[in-house]
Amino acid sequence: MTNYYSTLEPNTLYHIFNRGNNRENLFYKAANYLYFLEKYGKYLFPVLETYAYVLLPNHFHLMVRVRGREEMQSLTRERGNLDFPSLKDLESLNPHQIVSELFRRFFMAYAKAINKQEGRTGSLFQKNFKRLVVDSNAYSSNLIRYIHANPQLHGIWDDYKEWPYSSFASLLSDGTSKLQRTDVLGWFGGKDEMMAAHSQYMDFKAIGHLIIED
Repeated sequence: MTNYYSTLEPNTLYHIFNRGNNRENLFYKAANYLYFLEKYGKYLFPVLETYAYVLLPNHFHLMVRVRGREEMQSLTRERGNLDFPSLKDLESLNPHQIVSELFRRFFMAYAKAINKQEGRTGSLFQKNFKRLVVDSNAYSSNLIRYIHANPQLHGIWDDYKEWPYSSFASLLSDGTSKLQRTDVLGWFGGKDEMMAAHSQYMDFKAIGHLIIED
């Protein structure tokens, strides 16, 4: 049986997934997607590197790397006056505890805004987010293709490359981005190669052990 709740280890790549509680929507309007990304950056940037993402009406996928402790400490010093994690937290807690707590705070902050917007109460997200270790760099580019393809795989959008709430366009742009664009393009061999790979037939059997759906 697949273990979707393993300990989050530093310097490790993960495919992370979560959905709305009882399969309810997480996003109701365009501004919600943007607010989610804003809050994600605020809470998780100090502890995660992000390689790819897709946001769909009732769930999301991320491909991230948990930063090492020294990276976390350096970014915390740069940002200053963080409620959590403080430098003391980074010394006393392990990366799993820190990342898990920041996801909890992120989900709570986002849910508070959506509950107010929609006049709802109770949990917005499923309690625990799922994750799987990306156990080989050889799988990275195919997992990114799978993440980007989700809007089309779920019948939400005719051409997933035009879905506005994924990392696909940002990875191909020349604008500033907090995504690990250089690494991602390197896995594909460059922008042209990434575009070509995303236009080819996708057989995801090779990364079946990294795919999370429910």
